Amino acid sequence: MAQAQKGICAEANLHAQYLMFNVIDDDAQVIRAKLAHILNVFEHYDEEHYEAMVSGVIAIGSSYWSELYPGLLPLELAPFPDMQCEDRNAPVTPCDIFIQIRADRADVCFAIGCEVCELLKGHVELFEEIKGFRYLDGRDLMGFVHANGNPKGMRKFDVAIVGDEDPDFRGGSYVHVQRYRSNIGSWQRLPLKQQEDIMGRSKEDNEPLSAEDIAPYAHTKRSAAEDICGKPIELLEQSMPYGDMSTKGLLFVSLANSPKPFTSMLTSMIFGDQNGNYDKLLDYTFAETGAAFFAPSLTFIKANKDL
Repeated sequence: MAQAQKGICAEANLHAQYLMFNVIDDDAQVIRAKLAHILNVFEHYDEEHYEAMVSGVIAIGSSYWSELYPGLLPLELAPFPDMQCEDRNAPVTPCDIFIQIRADRADVCFAIGCEVCELLKGHVELFEEIKGFRYLDGRDLMGFVHANGNPKGMRKFDVAIVGDEDPDFRGGSYVHVQRYRSNIGSWQRLPLKQQEDIMGRSKEDNEPLSAEDIAPYAHTKRSAAEDICGKPIELLEQSMPYGDMSTKGLLFVSLANSPKPFTSMLTSMIFGDQNGNYDKLLDYTFAETGAAFFAPSLTFIKANKDL
């Protein structure tokens, strides 16, 4: 039976290292072997520093997949859904390989990242690295608890991991990544009541606003993906804040057994409902990157390293 990568459904951590690579080597065989070796790096650090709760995810960009694994294609693999409406947009960033490293120790994340980059040196170009961190009690830098609606327990596996609907890629996951930059100054100048209306939740205790009080443009309403019948469809978020004294934002990471939940969510946020009620949070935070990936199972990566 296919075994999913540990990082797909791992519990939240205190620190993360996100690495974005583009491949500059035509030798796909070398890349496949290197990726399989990176799994061993994750396992080594997980065993050596078990208290740090190490986990990792290797995901392959939608446009690079066929070059890396020719003839083997996940059923629903698709490019990142490029969207734009007025001044709201979801730009596309070409990216061949996304590697997520998470742990409860920043030094362990750093050490793993160094080994990964050394392994891939000469074969890829690292064009972006982001250090994520847990902020206070799981809040984003706008001060609200983030990913409150994430599935819990074993439900995470049902939501995030491909099952029997695509037998060749059982144990894999569709991954979408966006880097958001937030205008914290403008946000902090808003009255608390207005912030809560935009988020759809109370700031202090994270309670949802009542059905009669929640605005149609609230983030919690607009980011709640639904299928064509209006039934909620879920995805698993592993987003974390990032930043320094000059730049602040959120590295958004979603995982699901299909790309449809993410596309539905993004459409609702950017285009809004039939009355034009888009996600008002997008007036204060802006997507600067976006990429779509597939994270194959451990079994698949190891079995195809010598393809």
